[in-house]
Amino acid sequence: MLVTVGQFSATTDKSANLATATGLIERAAAQGARLVVLPENAMYSNPDVTADIVPETEPLDGPFATAIAALARKHGIAVVAGMTEAPAGEHGKPSNAVFAVDAGGGLLGVYRKVHLYDAFGYRESDRVQAHAPQPLVFTLDDLTFGVLTCYDLRFPEMARFLVDAGAEALVVPAAWVAGPAKEDHWIALVRARAIENTAYVLASGQTGPVCTGQSAIVDPMGTIVASAGEAPGVVSAVIGADRLSAVRAKNPSLANRRFKVIPA
Repeated sequence: MLVTVGQFSATTDKSANLATATGLIERAAAQGARLVVLPENAMYSNPDVTADIVPETEPLDGPFATAIAALARKHGIAVVAGMTEAPAGEHGKPSNAVFAVDAGGGLLGVYRKVHLYDAFGYRESDRVQAHAPQPLVFTLDDLTFGVLTCYDLRFPEMARFLVDAGAEALVVPAAWVAGPAKEDHWIALVRARAIENTAYVLASGQTGPVCTGQSAIVDPMGTIVASAGEAPGVVSAVIGADRLSAVRAKNPSLANRRFKVIPA
């Protein structure tokens, strides 16, 4: 199947973000893609760590997710996208959420970020709630996809947790903040998660000036088969179960493993 990763720089203008996301979905569908992955925080992104983001949050049945579902249905393409989900309670924090909808616009599920970005001088936990691991996996055609988010990529057990839940392709919406060595980390980790799990990786990142871009599709041998570079846009590649099976037969590391991942 043909799959696409799209990238752009989301801002505090939710209408503009939705318009950009709409264009990326339309481009992916026009290429014949069965799935398009959009970045983390595609709905709304504010790099100001002092800003109150709660008023900008939305529920899963809010305007952004509803519009994305309608676009999926209109263009016949599954979509994965990041958003800031409204707090569940009056005094709770928002959730950094990723939702998936099928080609009919039906909700496949939601993943709420487990590992918050409390690193490199940033504290995501000051304004976002961390969640216990709950795997979001869904099947499209002959492959099963598992979802993680951005900083989760630095924790190999998160990817293996999804593989244990049946994932054969890892979907990674991200807003990978730019900085010294950060782009190298992004590429190295995306490839590593593919190699060690003999799984595809579909990594979609926000672009500059805040983030690195470099969205990519990586095959189970760790080969980057498509790269979007730094500019906003989409990039696509064909993936499939035959290639996955061939790699896992040649490199049976999953079958040879001696450890299990048990969430804390």
